[in-house]
Amino acid sequence: MTTVRRPGAIGWLRQNLFNTVWNSILTVLMLGLLWLTIPPLFDWAVTHATLEGESRTACDGTGACWAMIRARWSSFFYGRYPAPERWRVDLVALLLVVFAVPAMREGGRHQARWALALVGVFPVIAGVLLVGGVFGLRLVVTNDWGGLMVNVILAFVAVAASLPLGIMLALGRRSELPIVRAFSVGFIELWRGVPLLTVLFMGMVMLPLFLPGGMTIDSLLRAMIVLTLFTSAYMAEVVRGGLQGVPRGQAEAAYAMGMGYWQVQGLIVLPQALRLVIPAIVNTVIDLFKDTTLVTIVGLFDLLGVVNQSIKDQAWLGLAREGYAFSATVFFVCCLGMSLYSRQLERRLTRGR
Repeated sequence: MTTVRRPGAIGWLRQNLFNTVWNSILTVLMLGLLWLTIPPLFDWAVTHATLEGESRTACDGTGACWAMIRARWSSFFYGRYPAPERWRVDLVALLLVVFAVPAMREGGRHQARWALALVGVFPVIAGVLLVGGVFGLRLVVTNDWGGLMVNVILAFVAVAASLPLGIMLALGRRSELPIVRAFSVGFIELWRGVPLLTVLFMGMVMLPLFLPGGMTIDSLLRAMIVLTLFTSAYMAEVVRGGLQGVPRGQAEAAYAMGMGYWQVQGLIVLPQALRLVIPAIVNTVIDLFKDTTLVTIVGLFDLLGVVNQSIKDQAWLGLAREGYAFSATVFFVCCLGMSLYSRQLERRLTRGR
């Protein structure tokens, strides 16, 4: 039995970074670019940064003024949510972890039940805690919500509602019933052909004009509905791609065994189709999470909205770089976590296939 020797560090560099002339030139250029950018960025963000202070006057201007981030830390995550009631937001975040970990853990007991509880029971509990008005909880209107909690809530609701809706639209687009197929195609093409920002403006500005006099819909609820309908069109196309990747003979064999349409789709076709498109689904979820920042344009104070409000404060004028760098880091960490989990899930589902 021959033993395969792995190349050492020099061998790896020669094989991967300096194996051709052009590759060597690109490697040298990239190293030079990193040398020109990383040390100054590190000096600005770490070496000469200011961490404490009550206003911008505490910062000397040679480095990042992270004092603004420390001073407004709670606003970035809670917005204008009343300080005495923020324990409710923390409790909802803890419950999200409690429901999500068993639902996503490999080999966990009753994993399907936990997943159903995550999308069915948890939203009800979270809504009661966050809104209040019952069980002795103080009522907190959604206008006082803000920060990262708004981005997480919008993304969670939109994903939980758009995935099943997208599956139904994908099945409808492949249906042999002309009316069902026409409706599904029209719905998907309509929402995919309109920019999200335009749809948000329509939902926030135009929708109240078509409601009966005196009737209003909460702004946060309108944003949830718009994001759900918009994302469901993209989910439908992702799922349809997975359905096309399942061999047709498997469904025909299931029909030959006497199984009905919904049994074939739910037990045979859909599990394989969803496994094939996990990366595309996660990519859609990540795009949705980042797109939730657009709600700040229509008056909702998400994380980016709170950052914009903070850098306009007289005490912290001119600190846009610090605010946007902080928000970019938060979104990067969240999106990276989702990406890493999707890779783990993909490896687990394709193991032994």
